[in-house]
Amino acid sequence: MSITPLTKAEKEAVQALKADLDRVKTAANIPSDYKLWDISLDKDSTDPKLDVLLVKFLRARDLDLTKASQMLIDTLIWRKDFKTDEILDQVYDESVLGSVSYVYKTDKEGRPVCYNFYGDIDQEEVFGDVEKFIRWRVQVMERGVQLIDFVETDSMVVIHDYHNASLFGRSSNAKAATKEIIKIMQDNYPEFLAVKYFVNVPYWGSMIFKLIRPLLSEATTKKFIVCSK
Repeated sequence: MSITPLTKAEKEAVQALKADLDRVKTAANIPSDYKLWDISLDKDSTDPKLDVLLVKFLRARDLDLTKASQMLIDTLIWRKDFKTDEILDQVYDESVLGSVSYVYKTDKEGRPVCYNFYGDIDQEEVFGDVEKFIRWRVQVMERGVQLIDFVETDSMVVIHDYHNASLFGRSSNAKAATKEIIKIMQDNYPEFLAVKYFVNVPYWGSMIFKLIRPLLSEATTKKFIVCSK
């Protein structure tokens, strides 16, 4: 079991956020029976999965109820505007994109593992249409979330493989797509990352990581494991 038990303070915060769900749904302008990742946002729900879901938003905002509820509202609005709930039905060219990122099996604790590859990529073919790439990458994330049961597991493992990656090989489209994906994940998938491994990292990658590490929160860097060549 990889789910961290809720503390007393977290349990109290979850109950407060749960009591606010009607207002949250109204503010996001979504149906009263809406389900987020197949979990009903019903303030009277006794489903323990809802507690596991809500505490993610609270932990992401240091148990600040106002900030957590606003984050949830913003996520619901984004999902509606981005049509995220329909994204699993969309078809993309996996012969091109499927080698860039995919979810494959689980770790020993049952957490889905998402692999991302940054070397030997045809920049134009993969990132030529930035919007399409972003929608496809969100689809990959949603596939991973589908494998999370919110009972035994509530997060996933991410592996970034930099084999044959080039310091100067990223196109402007690749940079734009990466920046947007990072923002989407940070804003709309709180606390879904269990641990992130950076493997086959070239010498320059380790140097860059050391430079930006002071800019990252301690909670974030604790989830990073860098494996240099």
